[in-house]
Amino acid sequence: MASGSRRRGRIIIYVALILILGLVLVWVLLSNNMGGGLFAQPVPTAPAEEMVNIVVTTQQIQRGSEFTEAVLATIPYPKKNYAPGTFYTDISEVVGKKAKIDMSPKVPVTESQVIDKLEGSFAAFQIPKGMVAVSIPITRLSSVSYAPQPGDHVNIIVSVLLSDLDTNYQTKLPNSTAVVIPPGPANLTASISSGPGGGEAAGGGSPVGRAEMETGLGQPIYVVPSEAQRPRMVSQTLLQDSVVLHVGNFDLPEEAPVVQEAAPAAAAPAEGEQAAAAEPVAPKEPEVISLVVTPQDAITLNYLMFNNAKLTLALRGAGDDQRVQTEAVTLQYLMELYNIPVPAKLPYGMEPRVDDLGDTRLTGNLDVVATETPQ
Repeated sequence: MASGSRRRGRIIIYVALILILGLVLVWVLLSNNMGGGLFAQPVPTAPAEEMVNIVVTTQQIQRGSEFTEAVLATIPYPKKNYAPGTFYTDISEVVGKKAKIDMSPKVPVTESQVIDKLEGSFAAFQIPKGMVAVSIPITRLSSVSYAPQPGDHVNIIVSVLLSDLDTNYQTKLPNSTAVVIPPGPANLTASISSGPGGGEAAGGGSPVGRAEMETGLGQPIYVVPSEAQRPRMVSQTLLQDSVVLHVGNFDLPEEAPVVQEAAPAAAAPAEGEQAAAAEPVAPKEPEVISLVVTPQDAITLNYLMFNNAKLTLALRGAGDDQRVQTEAVTLQYLMELYNIPVPAKLPYGMEPRVDDLGDTRLTGNLDVVATETPQ
């Protein structure tokens, strides 16, 4: 009996030792998985990234505005990505300079975005390299009712009048005839003004005509023009996708303010009367528009302007840079393409007689003003 009791006691001790060893093994495994414990390996820590402060904007900056401390701040920036000479690191280096372009908030300020006060016009910094700016006159009809604004893209349509010229004289045809006085005693009086020898042309005649056979009379007649030569018009797309730099006149450099005498104060309205409301001042309509073109196109526009050619702008859609091959428009092209017939000569007509379709140029205010109907 005693030996059986000892055997059971040993078995219990062995079971207890096995359970204890199992618990210790589980604790060790859990500790290793959680990064601790006796067998945990130290985790290497990454070194702190070196930073450098750069200057950024804190609010919207308009082109030409001067930088002040109120619109600038500094933020940390990775030094490994910092290129010396690109960003500003000190606000004092930017204060007093002006913005070349419109800038949004939280944008790093670079040296290519600012200029000093005396480095020329702001417009020059908006012209790409290899391009130039040129101004052309505009009206309401030639500029899409003043719709184009800086940054828009436009096409330029040119319309010119062409006339036939005498190649030698470089004068408009037809030439005029003159009477030739042959030399001789009989024509001495007529040729005194022409000097010795005679043989000069004297007086002016009618324009040079042509001989035509008149079927009713059965004999030739000499036909001369009834009016001066009518020029022939042609229109064609001259330039495509030109960028609008500015509309109207650029602002002149700031000048010293002119001191004006104070105007006399207006008399106060009497009791029961209302002060007259000041009439709103209508904005002045621009007379010119400045476009960014190639140097050769600038010369072309200059030539056409000095030859009184008519230039018309066509506004392009935003983001549309497609070039379209167009056909020049003449009277023949218009009649044939749109199938416009030549009216027949009829034995009747409409009244009243109309010789002019009116002027397409718009002048004055087009708004309809309601008027009171007289009682």
